[in-house]
Amino acid sequence: MFVMPTREEAVRQPLGDLALEFCRGCGFIFNSAFDASLLDYSASYEETQGYSPTFGAFARSLVRRLVDRYDLHGKHILEIGCGKGEFLALLCELGDNQGTGFDPAFVPERMPAQVAGRMSVVRDFYSDKHAQVRADFVCCRHTLEHIAAPGEFLLMLRRAIGEREDVTVFFEVPDVSRILREGAFWDVYYEHCSYFSPGLLARLFRGAAFDIVELCRDYGDQYVVLTARPAAGPTRPVLPLEEDCGGASESVQRFAEGSLKRIGWWRQRLRELAARGARTVLWGSGSKAVAFLSTLRVSDEVACVVDINPHRQGRFLPGTGHRIVAPEFLRQCRPDCVVVMNPIYRREIEGELTRLGIRAELLTADAAESQ
Repeated sequence: MFVMPTREEAVRQPLGDLALEFCRGCGFIFNSAFDASLLDYSASYEETQGYSPTFGAFARSLVRRLVDRYDLHGKHILEIGCGKGEFLALLCELGDNQGTGFDPAFVPERMPAQVAGRMSVVRDFYSDKHAQVRADFVCCRHTLEHIAAPGEFLLMLRRAIGEREDVTVFFEVPDVSRILREGAFWDVYYEHCSYFSPGLLARLFRGAAFDIVELCRDYGDQYVVLTARPAAGPTRPVLPLEEDCGGASESVQRFAEGSLKRIGWWRQRLRELAARGARTVLWGSGSKAVAFLSTLRVSDEVACVVDINPHRQGRFLPGTGHRIVAPEFLRQCRPDCVVVMNPIYRREIEGELTRLGIRAELLTADAAESQ
């Protein structure tokens, strides 16, 4: 997520259009108005979630599972879209592996010290020109949804792997099925130009000559996780989660109706809180917060946005210009209401509020559903 050093820069950020389209033939949902030139994945892109104990525990558990299941010991790991390198560092550390990462937003000064001699990062997008990098295991987490032509990207990756059938690839993306089901308008934002259900993701990989080893949901059913190996040609669906797209049209229609209902509920709720003089803050300054505030066209109804990532604190959200603050700031802000952008962090945030001595109403972004 992009964060700006000043409020003036934040509110002057160029805005892109969202025009979601749905392919009835394959179930692909994409932003047809996407313009990649509006995005600059430089060091100002701050995607790290590792400061959260909840997310950190999930990432470490996932790495242990991958290391054990695919015998990742003394191997070479390639990560596409490695961010600041935390996940690749864990794979290198827990399996005594070597690692190569690709990400234009990588910051060399944040290379984890414990793997500095076993891990290198290329500050570039992965493409055909890097096909000479050989690996035993390829991982790509929360990057494919940023790519406008994911099918072509997978074909490129398959060409790079070539005849090495023992290579394992691991991908993780947000599950659009949940977004559609919940009417989660805060999970639709410009950086994500492509949206995947489990079935669509599997079909893309099978069409690019991969055989699916595992397909499941994870992290509170928010993510689709896929593991695959190269095949001689396109393969046929065999896993239960590889649903057809017969019900996708109904899900898209429900999202259109459900998201409008949620938007209306939140606008009214925030106005009511402001009218009675209550102070409201958001917890979580990622792209969900930007989408939430921008869609609702919220200004003073929200005082600030809290984040535990120190690299975001003191900066400002693009578009609305809301200030990002550390949790300790709440001791002086004394909020009456805290809106949690991702419900999976609710218990963690409740603990932080207790530690800070803050008694406030806690609402999650999906609160309208329970009203």
